[in-house]
Amino acid sequence: MCWGVLKNYKASYILIDTYSTNNFYYAFIISQLARVFQIKYIPILHGGNLPQRLQKNPFLAACIFKNSVINVSPSHYLLEVFSKAGFPTMVIPNAIAIDAYAVTERTTFAPKVLWVRAFDKIYNPTMAVAVLVELKKSFPNATLCMVGPDKDGSLQEVMEFAKFKNVAAAIEFTGGLSKEDWIQKSKNYDIFINTSNFDNMPVSVIEAMALGLPVISTNVGGISYLIADGNTGKLVAKNNAVEMAEVIRSILENPLEGLNIAKNARKQVELFDEREVLKMWLKVVQK
Repeated sequence: MCWGVLKNYKASYILIDTYSTNNFYYAFIISQLARVFQIKYIPILHGGNLPQRLQKNPFLAACIFKNSVINVSPSHYLLEVFSKAGFPTMVIPNAIAIDAYAVTERTTFAPKVLWVRAFDKIYNPTMAVAVLVELKKSFPNATLCMVGPDKDGSLQEVMEFAKFKNVAAAIEFTGGLSKEDWIQKSKNYDIFINTSNFDNMPVSVIEAMALGLPVISTNVGGISYLIADGNTGKLVAKNNAVEMAEVIRSILENPLEGLNIAKNARKQVELFDEREVLKMWLKVVQK
């Protein structure tokens, strides 16, 4: 990131992807380099735990977010938090190429569950296995596919937990996949789950909605600003595997509910198409 700034010190703008973990400190360094070189910069607020960063590191946060041209949030969740903190912020949603996401038409739903995220404790991947354990009580043929790279050693913990719960044979761990490959993989599954403890506006959830998969997610961070419970998805309490499994069971037994959710979700995320989002960005950088 630092080298990128040094190579492009004559740039008109620097866009800084800003997260709430260790990346936060890199965002601080890049923002200050931008000030040294007198380059306008725009933090893009991705981290679902950024509100805690504002409280934990108020001085660094002020250095980053008060000196930017504008702070861009993909969600109204962080818009509210940052605006209350006195940092000028606007919403530009995460973009997807909607034409790349063909909807798989479903008339019924099978207990075939898909999880797509990095294996990291903040995304609580162990909960996905716990959901499968609960689901198998009603649907012994239930399966789970977990797509994503290991970031902090959580993958091994999840695999060991699956063995302990005697459900390892029902889980496929694919590792990291290209976007094209996981989209292809999604055609074989009927339910998408998001188990995060912290979140903002996850692209994987937006993509699942675009693919016509009914999404069940923990109600954390900015998720409720993305998913209208019962309309474009279903929300459950953080780390509550029993509740998530019950919601999945409800959709399996009432497929019309799942179909309506999937249709509504697809319609909503069509507003996130990259062509529409580009127009918003051009208004910012052409001022």
